[in-house]
Amino acid sequence: MPNSSHDPLFLLVKSLSGAEKRHFKLYISRNQANEASKYVKLFDVLDDSSTYNEDAILKKIPSISRQQLSNIKGHLYGELLTALRLLHSSKNLEIQIREQIDFAKILYNRGLILQALKILEKIKTVARAHSHFILTLEILQFEKDIEARHITRSLKGRAGDLIEETNYSIKQINEVTHLSNVALRMYELYLDNGHVTDELHSREIERIFRENIDGINETQISFFGKVYLHQSYCWFYIIQLDFTRYYRHAAKWVDLFTTHPEAKKEDPFLYVKAVHNLLNALFIIGRHEMMNTELKQLEKFYAVAAGFSENLEIQTFVYLYTAKINKHFLEGTFTEGLGLVPAIEEKLTQYQQYIDTHRVLVFYYKIASLYFGSGDNEMAIVNLNKIIHLKVGQLRTDIQCFARLLHLIAHYELGNMGLVEYLIKSVYRFLSKMENLDAVLTEIFAFLRRSLSSRPKDVTQSFIQLRDKLETISASKYNRRSYQYLDIVSWLESKIQHVPVQEIIRRKFLAKGLAPLPTQNL
Repeated sequence: MPNSSHDPLFLLVKSLSGAEKRHFKLYISRNQANEASKYVKLFDVLDDSSTYNEDAILKKIPSISRQQLSNIKGHLYGELLTALRLLHSSKNLEIQIREQIDFAKILYNRGLILQALKILEKIKTVARAHSHFILTLEILQFEKDIEARHITRSLKGRAGDLIEETNYSIKQINEVTHLSNVALRMYELYLDNGHVTDELHSREIERIFRENIDGINETQISFFGKVYLHQSYCWFYIIQLDFTRYYRHAAKWVDLFTTHPEAKKEDPFLYVKAVHNLLNALFIIGRHEMMNTELKQLEKFYAVAAGFSENLEIQTFVYLYTAKINKHFLEGTFTEGLGLVPAIEEKLTQYQQYIDTHRVLVFYYKIASLYFGSGDNEMAIVNLNKIIHLKVGQLRTDIQCFARLLHLIAHYELGNMGLVEYLIKSVYRFLSKMENLDAVLTEIFAFLRRSLSSRPKDVTQSFIQLRDKLETISASKYNRRSYQYLDIVSWLESKIQHVPVQEIIRRKFLAKGLAPLPTQNL
């Protein structure tokens, strides 16, 4: 049958570390003695294969028939998950809590009711202390069921205590659920519509946001409630183009984990997401020294992220290298930043099954921007073509749009004027399908259409005119959205002064007059 590298069992096997593979073989040899040989053989074949191919598997393991293969695969998949659960339970408190609940149920079913209650009381304290409110509620419900069905001779007032504890847990769950819903809603609005386009749009986003957080008192909510509240504010202010307040709430989000270090272990993904947003905010507002400090902290965390999980290692890699590239954008050290590219490309290949297409698009665009800023337009085009030729539909049309504009400019820089005329038509067709083009983007494309084929003398004057016009247009914050993706002003100044674009940006950095540079926020 045709090769497929997307088989769930195959992907799970390929994700295992050496230690996990050794643990699995020990586990299955102890627990599946009679059938171990078939499972181990199938496991070894999958481990040694670069792609999944059932015909090749059956040829290598004659003792397995085609009719048996599906059942053996399903059983092997379950055994792998069980083995991994046993191996990693000591690193995951939630798994440990669930395991104790399971033990209590086993004891209860055997009639050992008081022993079951003792386990539940002990693990309930742990669950509550680490803000596992849903698990706490599950434990409380089990305790109430036992009290309602049996005479346990519990302390006087036991029923009242359980009711009060249950009501408190429900309140906590409702609070965190509501605030996580607000955060998700604001993130969805950002992904769907991007930044606000005008005052009317801004007021509508403000209305939606305020309606959802009305009456919330930050001092009276739980740790994770505060996390989701600040996360909601981050998405809200980035939509509103209010990057100073975006920074403030990203900083508060990170500070929560600084003052509650144990929470980093409970939900390390929320922590690295917080640091990512803080680094992005610092980049946008040009706080270079603070960005360096936070970047060092993220590098330290990346060094231990694999100890939590491979997924956390991958996410931290994405955020760390995004910030490293942004740092070079901020400093105007594009050529130096190219030293990051081999490591990024290696990791993108290694993690290709696990990194979503959105993140891949962002990396391609940032790498292309590094090459463009360093003056290597040919390699910029190579990476921009990866975006242009990738079939992703409406995913991140903003990146797709600016990739085409930068692609057009890079060909102009190389003097490919015949191709430039064709590309202008292609970019025009793409832009005509986009909604809410801001005035800056409209002016940039109008300039490219009428000026790129002009004589050099005319082009220089056109560069000056466009720069001056953009300075006037961008007085409105709603017209500065395009600067989040393409530092067109620095490019124009490089053409006017006849110096490399990274030199212009470097001068601005050294003078502390930092300009908005190419970035993707999330």
